[in-house]
Amino acid sequence: MSAGTPVALEGVASPAGEVQVSPRKEGTEAIREALKTIPLTPGVYRMLGEKGEVLYVGKALSLKKRVSSYLRLNQLPERLRRMVGLTRSMEIVTTRTEAEALLLEANYIKKMKPRFNILLRDDKSYPWIMLTEGHDYPQITKQRGRPVKNATYWGPFASAWAVNQTLNLIQRSFLLRSCSDAVLSSRTRPCLLYQIRRCSAPCVERVTTAQYASLVEETKQFLSGKSTDVHKTLVEEMEKASEALEFERAATIRDRIRGFSSMQESGIINPASIGDADIIALWQQAGKTCIQVFFIRNSRNNGNRAFYPDHAEDDQAADILSAFLLQFYDDKPPPPQILLNTDPAELDLVSEALTLKRGRKVELLQPQRGERRDVVRHAETNAREALERRLAESAGVSKLLDGVASAFGLEGPPGRIETYDNSHIMGQHAYGVMVVAGPEGFTKRAYRKFAIKGPVTPGDDFGMMREVMERRFGRRDPAAPDERPQDWPDLLLIDGGLGQFNAVRAVLEELNVRDIPIVAIAKGPDRDAGREWFFQEGRAPFQMPHNDPVLYYLQRLRDEAHRFAITTHRAGRSKAIKTSELDSVPGIGAVRKRALLTRFGSVRGVRGASVEELATVGGINSEIARTIYAFFHPQ
Repeated sequence: MSAGTPVALEGVASPAGEVQVSPRKEGTEAIREALKTIPLTPGVYRMLGEKGEVLYVGKALSLKKRVSSYLRLNQLPERLRRMVGLTRSMEIVTTRTEAEALLLEANYIKKMKPRFNILLRDDKSYPWIMLTEGHDYPQITKQRGRPVKNATYWGPFASAWAVNQTLNLIQRSFLLRSCSDAVLSSRTRPCLLYQIRRCSAPCVERVTTAQYASLVEETKQFLSGKSTDVHKTLVEEMEKASEALEFERAATIRDRIRGFSSMQESGIINPASIGDADIIALWQQAGKTCIQVFFIRNSRNNGNRAFYPDHAEDDQAADILSAFLLQFYDDKPPPPQILLNTDPAELDLVSEALTLKRGRKVELLQPQRGERRDVVRHAETNAREALERRLAESAGVSKLLDGVASAFGLEGPPGRIETYDNSHIMGQHAYGVMVVAGPEGFTKRAYRKFAIKGPVTPGDDFGMMREVMERRFGRRDPAAPDERPQDWPDLLLIDGGLGQFNAVRAVLEELNVRDIPIVAIAKGPDRDAGREWFFQEGRAPFQMPHNDPVLYYLQRLRDEAHRFAITTHRAGRSKAIKTSELDSVPGIGAVRKRALLTRFGSVRGVRGASVEELATVGGINSEIARTIYAFFHPQ
């Protein structure tokens, strides 16, 4: 998509081809200054604040007419009047059509997250089923992230659970391998999947390349929606095997048919009348919105997920849905049909923009009868129930946050609580973690991991926590060193006792961070949950009643930080275990590495071996032995 022609607005063109207004004016004066050179063409405009931050991104069929509407302040809602007052400059990009402008607007909003736009908080990548090509025995597996060359994809799926369920059923029906090429080439006997009839064991040639190619073709037909043909072929094969008295083969095909049939069940969950479509339903209550998305591909449900876009309380459902659709499909191809429970704003324009995005026609439909209406109503029910659960949880959390404020003498309920913990084994693979919670519960997209760089003495938890605090709070805007960053917490909760509390307080004082309350939570001498001690500046250590709901809430925060620290540490340790110093030795590949470890037991054993001992290992000649020895014993 062309970004169009940059328009001169009394500034200097940036490398991206955009031009920024010199920030000499404020509010309506800045807009009037920009209007002198803004054209009447389609495009996207960005309103910038004092520090150049993006306040709002909008699109227009006529940029000049749309931007000039912000000068009529008496016709704007309070939220937009506040936005205009904060505006200091504007940037624009012209496009050829309004549909292009709509796509560009969604792309900017998703990347820049302006505070006055409707925002879709969706940082998740979606899994796909991937079938590798260019191999005698293609592998079927799940894939996230960037596409791999020489592979075919089906999806997306709403979650890893949804794609794993489908992969399990495909393994039962089509017996394709899921192992990597390295595992395939190294096996000498079939694995457990062959024993439980989930794989045809190409690793030991229990299936010919021609037979495996037939299984691959059946899989492709099934995933492409030609399930009837595949089912008919399997039934014919089973009957022929039975007539030929090949009862074991007939039983294997029968099991494949059973697994295949379980994937063909239709109904609201797997609608037979819908091929490729996304079912999207919006529900609003108490000024909040939930949008439920069901992925339907080849009449099968690939899972669903609920979204809660950020928006002002007075934003209309049609505007929210329109913004959601454009941002949701910004990084993924839209299906040929999107079934909705309500129409988005500018329905025809949104459809045109998504068609442009896909390269083929995309229909936005609101079904009125039949199975399609039932599916949309099912999604709407899920959206309503999800939002009701979220509102109930938020109400409960709101009371708990009031209790936290009361317990620790805060000025008001904290909007952001950060909880910290460390995990390591004698200083090895040390990590610190930050868990974030607030009125909406845990904010997992804000979690952070800190790989401890050290040097840290083994067991020095204070030193680890000091490094974490320095990295978290040591970076401030040089232009405004005394200004509190927006993402700083209202309460700092530390998993530890008085020593951890003093260490954190000392670091923050050195960094001149004095406006964040610090509380340390430590278990009692017998480490019983419910008898925690709390440490806070200006107070003697204290405990809460064992049945206090606020205590339970603080325990949950502490336990979530501990869980995240443990899983982060284990992941880092597993990654380190999978690598070895031998990987850096020239001439040592997987086979020689395995032979060395088998002979000497560990890298330490290899390091302690002589050149003569190394040369006795299969595949290691005297020259490679000297290379290995020199690597571990440099002169």
